[in-house]
Amino acid sequence: MYRWCTDEVEPQERFDYWREVRAKGLFGVTAELERERRADFFGEFSLRQLGAGGLVELKASPYTVERSTSDIAYTPGDSICVYQQLGSGGWFGGMRGSDFAIANGSFATSHTDLPYRTAPLDAGGFHLRILKIPVSRIPAQDRRIRELTPKTFNDHALAPLLAACFADLGEVAAGDDGAGDDGAGDDGAADATSLVQTSLVQALAHLALIERGIVRPGSRLGQAALRTARLSQARRLIARQLQNPDLAPAMVADLLGVSVRHLHMLFEAAEKSFSQTVTDERLKRSRRLLREAPERLIADIATSCGFESLATYYRVFNAAYGMAPGDFRARVPEGH
Repeated sequence: MYRWCTDEVEPQERFDYWREVRAKGLFGVTAELERERRADFFGEFSLRQLGAGGLVELKASPYTVERSTSDIAYTPGDSICVYQQLGSGGWFGGMRGSDFAIANGSFATSHTDLPYRTAPLDAGGFHLRILKIPVSRIPAQDRRIRELTPKTFNDHALAPLLAACFADLGEVAAGDDGAGDDGAGDDGAADATSLVQTSLVQALAHLALIERGIVRPGSRLGQAALRTARLSQARRLIARQLQNPDLAPAMVADLLGVSVRHLHMLFEAAEKSFSQTVTDERLKRSRRLLREAPERLIADIATSCGFESLATYYRVFNAAYGMAPGDFRARVPEGH
């Protein structure tokens, strides 16, 4: 992963450096800001390569961005972008009849090589994620992909699926919960992570194309994307309900809006079943609490993670890690 922040540059040079090296050179856009406001400019971003895509998270104080025809000629991208608005909101325009605002938590899509202008809606500035996927790496090949002017998502059923995939992609990329805790940092684990990243990137691309009417939901590619996204959403629903000892497939299926049979089918195609996923998530959360709250009673941790009894927690933890929770806590270095 690559990270950069304007704190690395002298204040009087920050916006000029951002405009010429980061905006123009890395993203292929023209950045503009009134000269009297440049001394207070701040910007930071991270860039991760995930499967076939690149995931950017960007935060910056307000300025105006344009992707002009000359910018496109200078740095063609031939990719589709899926945007997730994390800040207070933004405006897209410059395309005849296509101006729109994108609110916090909303999504938009576009092809990189069509002109646009964008700016934040208020003094909060920019905060967004952008997943950029080369058209050549998208299984669905259609000339209309290159005609996708920026447009916000209008399908409210797809938005939660997109959000779940974006969240999972970020966690997989960051090595959520630290694979090294239980010795999983080997080549096999790296290969599995790469496969998950590729699956999530393709799902996000095809969900975007479903929303734009290019991929049919019932097609092979559309069904695969929906399965991946629903599985991501199911896992996140499980994570939100872990404390509930009555967490069961019927509860999650109802929240997801599918049948219990369909829910089990989603997990059959995954590495772990529904019950195994619930147990694994409870154990991961308990390990995190054992590390982060050394004074908290183990019985309290077991209850907060949804284990029906302390005896059950000890049995399951020992079966998974070959030690008792107290022994695991004792091995955690001080301050971690």
